[in-house]
Amino acid sequence: MQGTITDEQARSAANRINAVNKALAENVGPQKYRIWFKNSTKMTLAGGYLKVGVPNLFIASWIENHFSNQISRAVREVTGNSPKISFTIDPELSGTQRRTQLDSQAQLVEKAQNQPNGHRTRLQTASTKRLHFSLDTFVVGASNQLAYNAAKAVVEENNCPFNPLFIHGGYGVGKTHLLQGICNAVCSKRPQTNWLYLSAEDFVNQFVLALKTKKLEAFRRRMRQTDLLAIDDIHFLASKPSTQEEFMHTFNTINLAGKHVVLVSDAHPKMIGQISEKLVNRFVSGMVVKIENPDLNTRCQICRLYAKKLATENGRLRIAKSIPENVIQYIAENLRTNVRELEGALLKLIAFSALQNQKINLSMAQAVLAEHLERCDPIVHISDIESAVATYFGITPAKIHSSKKDRTVALARHFSMYLTRKHTKMSFSEIGRFMGNKNHATVLLACKRIEGLLKTDAELYWNGPAGNKVAKARIILKNLEVSISR
Repeated sequence: MQGTITDEQARSAANRINAVNKALAENVGPQKYRIWFKNSTKMTLAGGYLKVGVPNLFIASWIENHFSNQISRAVREVTGNSPKISFTIDPELSGTQRRTQLDSQAQLVEKAQNQPNGHRTRLQTASTKRLHFSLDTFVVGASNQLAYNAAKAVVEENNCPFNPLFIHGGYGVGKTHLLQGICNAVCSKRPQTNWLYLSAEDFVNQFVLALKTKKLEAFRRRMRQTDLLAIDDIHFLASKPSTQEEFMHTFNTINLAGKHVVLVSDAHPKMIGQISEKLVNRFVSGMVVKIENPDLNTRCQICRLYAKKLATENGRLRIAKSIPENVIQYIAENLRTNVRELEGALLKLIAFSALQNQKINLSMAQAVLAEHLERCDPIVHISDIESAVATYFGITPAKIHSSKKDRTVALARHFSMYLTRKHTKMSFSEIGRFMGNKNHATVLLACKRIEGLLKTDAELYWNGPAGNKVAKARIILKNLEVSISR
């Protein structure tokens, strides 16, 4: 009888651990789960503790620093409780069987990345297949003309005069489109070119996997023996000093070989924050070009092109061909921030028209898109806030993004975060990411601090260009809000 109870308890414990692993895979994503947990951990749950067995201290440290919150959330979803987490070195996990599995995984990654003509961002789909976007479908206007010309120069010239090409801009303005377009154009024009396209997150994951599996030299060969290295979201390297050091050596090797690097970021190199000065200097040594939000004419052309694309790809949406010009104009005039908003509005309007079997007209567009326009078009943009705050406190916007913590910079950063949270629909995480890759807790604390200062109308001191300054918190807020509303 006792044996039966023990078996049932064991099965119950195993079921709970399986459920925890399933929830954890959903929380961290399948790729990270496969790399860090599937073959590298062994969990047991008992007595209010979750014991995580790992093969070595390196993996224990990495999981504890990067995935503790996700592990706690997974256990809470399964058990309803939040147990304490402890890490132990499990000899079975460091044995030959586990090492063989990890080596096989590393070989799979290496094989996927050694394709002659580059690969897709996701390792599991690595092939010579072309990327999604091309330069032919990139709508050129005043807001992106310089970036487009620079991209064309990379494609047309084997020895491009600037290296790297660093493209930056806000969300949804076409940075990834341009980066993938460069890769596709180079592949067509010079098929022998060995190019590599990936995100900075992929670079980090592959670097860590190479360290973990002792395949660092293979990783370096893959990254450095390329004619063109194209990396998206390079700001992801913020707060990762060891990966920054590795990337700097990668860039130096490619640059000295006369090859080319193209990088894309949400912010100017000097405004990313928590990036080493040496790496920032490498970034600005080439050509740094910004893609602005598209102007009216560009937005209209984007709408026409996207409607044509929908009509071509989906026979049921042939109605997209007959969108009146005044509707195109209405959407372009009212959505001014980025391309994704334009495409979302068009898709919603076309879908509504198809479902209701009605022709699209201006009155329909106004009715259907009223809520969409209200949600997508904030009165104030974060760049306006940063500019106003930086001017008021006598610093540059780059310092708000930096890791500096002196009184003036900290005060300006906190007011920027508070005002952004108050006047836009950005989440704490989005604000933190934009302002130098700070975490959401930093933004939350900054907002609470400003709220406390406003509640007591505290007297605040800081160093301005003309010397020491002092003002009441509410006066500062009033002056800043007047400035950003102009």
